[in-house]
Amino acid sequence: QVQLVESGGGLVQAGGSLRLSCAASGRTFSTYAMGWFRQAPGKERVIVARINWSGGSTYYTDSVKGRFTISRDNAKKTVYLQMNSLKPEDTAVYYCNLDPPSVNSWGQGTQVTVSS
Repeated sequence: QVQLVESGGGLVQAGGSLRLSCAASGRTFSTYAMGWFRQAPGKERVIVARINWSGGSTYYTDSVKGRFTISRDNAKKTVYLQMNSLKPEDTAVYYCNLDPPSVNSWGQGTQVTVSS
């Protein structure tokens, strides 16, 4: 099983930047595609970015294209989400997980709050 711990969230003004990190444990990490997801209060969790096992293929939901960049370092067992030009609508709890997600691998998430 893969255990995941998200970090790097915080409070930032609109237009600012944050870099989220997802630290994984598990010897098979490098064989999995990974994704970043977010969930606002009262709303369902949705995917915002995806990266394949090698890092050579990525996906972004339309609302974050051009602003967010997902990357991974398999040697460090870490996935990153660089978030630039943040908007209040980006406010949510951000989670990482395998892609497709594993129910058992959801972590606590990290809160991102963007003020206007």
